[in-house]
Amino acid sequence: MAQTKDKKEESKEVKKEAKKTEKQSLPEIKPGMTIRVYQKIKELNIKGEEKERIQYFEGMVIAKKHGKESGGTITVRKVSDGVGVEKIYPLNMPSIEKIEIKKQAQVRRAKLYFLRKGYKKRFKEVKVAA
Repeated sequence: MAQTKDKKEESKEVKKEAKKTEKQSLPEIKPGMTIRVYQKIKELNIKGEEKERIQYFEGMVIAKKHGKESGGTITVRKVSDGVGVEKIYPLNMPSIEKIEIKKQAQVRRAKLYFLRKGYKKRFKEVKVAA
């Protein structure tokens, strides 16, 4: 009897640990999507205390590399005050809080690097199943 209780308690502990280490499922991200990436940022305030806040970066996905591998990344680009800004996010980064899909553009390429050179035309928008 005592052994079965120990096994049940151990299995509960293992399940709790698995939930902690398990990363939340990210949505299916494709090039051409406009997404908002929420990221936790740790800062030191004037008193030297560490504060944590959430900052988002909204832009278009121009590349997705290595799929769902452990080293998979997405490149997100936006234009801020006339200057192009790109960030590369590893999909397994623990500081990523969540990713919201804002809209989906119809594209014919897997990598949208041509946007760097000043593409002026607008993309046709596709309905996103929300």
